[in-house]
Amino acid sequence: MAKVADIGSKRLINLAPDAWVQWVTQRPEVVAKEILGSEFHWISRETDVLVKAYSATHGDFLVLNELQLRYTAQMPLRMRAYAALAQERYRLPTYPVLVNILPPPSTLTIVNSYEQEFLGLRAIQDYRVINLWEIDAEIVFRQPLPSLLPFVPILQGGGEVSVVQRALQALRADEQLNELESLLAFFASFVLDTPLVQQIMRWDMAVLRESPWYHEIEQRGIQEGARRQLIRVLEQRFGEISHEVEVRLEGKSVEQLEILMDSAIAVSSLDEFLTIISA
Repeated sequence: MAKVADIGSKRLINLAPDAWVQWVTQRPEVVAKEILGSEFHWISRETDVLVKAYSATHGDFLVLNELQLRYTAQMPLRMRAYAALAQERYRLPTYPVLVNILPPPSTLTIVNSYEQEFLGLRAIQDYRVINLWEIDAEIVFRQPLPSLLPFVPILQGGGEVSVVQRALQALRADEQLNELESLLAFFASFVLDTPLVQQIMRWDMAVLRESPWYHEIEQRGIQEGARRQLIRVLEQRFGEISHEVEVRLEGKSVEQLEILMDSAIAVSSLDEFLTIISA
């Protein structure tokens, strides 16, 4: 039986926490002191990592890391809630960072703040956004950033066979890193043919399936398929669907989309369907 690999976010950041917090804050003097508990009642996921950091200028503070496979419309609210809960629990200033791994659908615009105004009161939460597909793969080797080695294939310039092989060699050269090989293979499969990926590295899918990344991307695939099917039904019944309608369907769970599918079939107009979404 394959050995279960711990390749969640906490494990990745813990490979080189100082290098990680320096990279996400863009401040070379920052050091990581401790990875803290990040479970806050209704928030508890493998992709949330809270690091207590220190700099001579700012003292102790929190680096809140959210590694998101694909950005969703709910992320700004999530970042606001997570930042507030972390600051309340540890009583330290908080630096929130959202790391998006894969590009979102074209219907979504990535934003770096949460803003809401209600009855004259405003709620604002800024956070740093890092889109991995915009990061030069060379930075992973130059700094170095071992936490990003498994993501090299999806970084800018990282999809070449020679660059993937370079990342593979770096993983295999370090006993602490070699268990991440299957995760590197997983992301390499987004840019290279599967037989080629299997040819240049050992790809143990039994191990990879234990990863939170695998479970999340599998679930996202099911959600996206259900969303597209719902949009097709709406288009067949009511003609072209506006961009706004597509955006409002983003982030809906499979269960919600199934309920909306029943509504799409039963309603007599698109306006009636939109009223159901808004309810």
